[in-house]
Amino acid sequence: MGQILDRNFAESATIKNNQITKISDISQLPPELALEILKNLNATDLCLAACVWQTLANDEMLWLGLCKSIWSYTSIYKRAHREGISFRKIYLQLDEGTLRFNAGEGLKYFIENKLLDDTCEEISRFIHNTRKLHTIEKRKLLQERRDVLEYLIELQSYENQFLPNALRQFFAKLDAPEERNEYLSTLIENFSKRFYECNKDLGLSIETIYVLCFSLILLSIDLTSPHVKNKMSKREFIRNTRRAIINETLSDELAGHFYDNIYLIGHVARSTTTAR
Repeated sequence: MGQILDRNFAESATIKNNQITKISDISQLPPELALEILKNLNATDLCLAACVWQTLANDEMLWLGLCKSIWSYTSIYKRAHREGISFRKIYLQLDEGTLRFNAGEGLKYFIENKLLDDTCEEISRFIHNTRKLHTIEKRKLLQERRDVLEYLIELQSYENQFLPNALRQFFAKLDAPEERNEYLSTLIENFSKRFYECNKDLGLSIETIYVLCFSLILLSIDLTSPHVKNKMSKREFIRNTRRAIINETLSDELAGHFYDNIYLIGHVARSTTTAR
């Protein structure tokens, strides 16, 4: 941390009578300015800074900001002030809980330490608002807690999005399984409902969206897999998609745009496990 402190603190200055005076101790600065400097530190450096500037580095707003920069939503935030719990303690507990979750222990630590209320809504909002949870462990949780999965998908917004791009956003949030199975079908079913709710003006039914999603996944595999030598042409994709859709008409132009999107941008549902 020494280099960071040297850069941020040793060069701090005040101006008095048109002369610049260097300040090596931020406690000599106005509190609001000192806190602005400390906002640039991560949790480890802030703990070290507290050894020198205890009052400043333990400021509640600093630690609240660090908490929310990683875990934007947890149940404990709503009652921390009322119960007199420091946000430095909350940060350390959230960090420990995340390590345990990623090691395969699930949400047990979060719930036992009252960081997270054990309800579908609270768990969903927590997962939706952090990127620190390991995707494979998150997938395991959602496979067991379908109520959480359904509510989590309801928190997503796909308004005015092109279907292949919306699918990529969806699978960036909810890691795709490595192979087609019942869980993948559940994911696509719930996504189709949500996409329909966000884009009713498109004139596509939930059933059609569901079929299109699988068509796009299969096309993604076909075009991106090195094992597939004879790639599907745009004409073949349009013909196959038209045949798969029952009781509705999909324009060749729209189907062609779907094909072009996959061809140019790539897979819509690449598994994180497979990617590694």
